[in-house]
Amino acid sequence: MIRIRSGIVKNILRVRPGICELIVEVEGKLERAVNYQDLTGPVQPEDRVILNTTAVSKGLGTGGTHFVMAVSGCAQKEAAEAGHIMKVRYTPAQVKVLSIEEEKHPLNYLFRKTASLAGTPVIICSLHSMVGPIAAVIARLCGDSAKLVYVMTDGASLPIAFSRQVADLKEKGLLSSTVTCGHAFGGDIEAVNIYSGLLAAKGAAGAGIIIASMGPGIVGTDSEFGHTGLEQGELVNAVGVLGGRPVAVPRVSFADQRERHRGLSHHTQTALGSVALIPCVVPFAEIEEEKKAFVTRQLVESGIQDMHSVVFLDAFMTMQAIADAGLAVSTMGRNQEQDPEFFLTAGAAGIYAVSLLNDSGGAGL
Repeated sequence: MIRIRSGIVKNILRVRPGICELIVEVEGKLERAVNYQDLTGPVQPEDRVILNTTAVSKGLGTGGTHFVMAVSGCAQKEAAEAGHIMKVRYTPAQVKVLSIEEEKHPLNYLFRKTASLAGTPVIICSLHSMVGPIAAVIARLCGDSAKLVYVMTDGASLPIAFSRQVADLKEKGLLSSTVTCGHAFGGDIEAVNIYSGLLAAKGAAGAGIIIASMGPGIVGTDSEFGHTGLEQGELVNAVGVLGGRPVAVPRVSFADQRERHRGLSHHTQTALGSVALIPCVVPFAEIEEEKKAFVTRQLVESGIQDMHSVVFLDAFMTMQAIADAGLAVSTMGRNQEQDPEFFLTAGAAGIYAVSLLNDSGGAGL
């Protein structure tokens, strides 16, 4: 199940909190690798490392890099004293965290007195690449007054450090705080599940708007229910249960060559048409009439039109917001010029969520 090789560290490309990107020599080739310092300790050039090379050997996009499993010479490393909740449980990589639910957490008192989301807008994505344009739009409309908090699920990457996008958004001040829930770890706040994670974002992190999404690396199998994007429907239900206002970001593209992702992706059609049991708002960007008609037919056929509130908004400002924020965005290797509908749709969700901040009545729900 795991392809293991040894390698030699030849160069350190980039260091961010919790993660180090490397060039390693393995089997006579120079290849990229990732080391999570908090898990395996620091590395230096010429260190010998043990690598999980499975994804690269299979040519996968998801997880398609080598990962350091151990560093020669780092035989002992102590865990922090605080916390007793384990994530990635019952594996060699299990991580101990101080979770927000624990009484010893310094913000636990805020979490415990937060019984609901109290109408907070929660933007629910199905791809991690939606997070950047949404954050850029909210920053352009609100500055930092919206207090945007990102809740990362365990539907894809488990370490939040793997996301260059999140690191960039935090560095630029576009994200106020992060919460990692389930088996995801490394956020400013740790939570046991999505429900406590959302409440932590509201009560402990003080969110005005929440973005909930998996990290990088969605899993798909060209089957109706065999993809991690289904969690979007489950997140809609969770937000509804907790008294928030769910805003679901539809996955829209006319650049993707795969028929199942043309127009409104089958990921969105299944997640919102079959899995979501609570009504939400589904914002779209205004696009050319032929494409809009194509998407509208898909909304009707999938049942989304009847179940949820569909709105179309002028979201052209999204492109300028991305530029102003200095973000390098892409989805499936395509940037905003190559796949404009994808990014405009994400921006529409941000625009709609901002409109809810001053709407105590919950427009569209």
